[in-house]
Amino acid sequence: MEPTKQWQAELEQLLSELEQVIEIKPATLFVVGCSTSEVIGKKIGTAGAREVAEALFEPLEEFARRKGVYLAFQGCEHINRALTMCRETAEKFQLEEVSVIPVPTAGGSMAAYAYEQFHEPVVVERIRAHAGIDIGQTLIGMHLKEVAVPVRTSVKMIGDAIVTTATTRPKLIGGRRAFYGN
Repeated sequence: MEPTKQWQAELEQLLSELEQVIEIKPATLFVVGCSTSEVIGKKIGTAGAREVAEALFEPLEEFARRKGVYLAFQGCEHINRALTMCRETAEKFQLEEVSVIPVPTAGGSMAAYAYEQFHEPVVVERIRAHAGIDIGQTLIGMHLKEVAVPVRTSVKMIGDAIVTTATTRPKLIGGRRAFYGN
């Protein structure tokens, strides 16, 4: 199987398992961090690959359509890990737009590709996503709601990139006498 098809198959398997393990509520934010360099076996930030971004964007977009979630693609450290999304998403969650356009050398290939694909793309500085996928140890934790909970699936790698998935839950407050339901 050619590499791009293999990466797509790995991501599709991961998303399928994720759906079975956690409840993915519609109309929530789903953050994606992806080092295309790591997917092809290179050090993060050194060999951005448009073909990786193109291959992975399609299953992510299909997942978002099917589950009714809003995608946000985390950029690299050169744009302070700002996030690319549709204007509709930014407006729905009342997020403030910043002035930058992600490119492969400053933002990363995945965020740059997403910017090209989205209808009315914008970039925002921060979000509090309900769940997400980190492909290549891009550190999406800063964009997850508290409390982040790691989710394990059988898919540990996409290409050569380590994959981590997470969901979030509300904080448990109130101490010993508090009741949390089932």
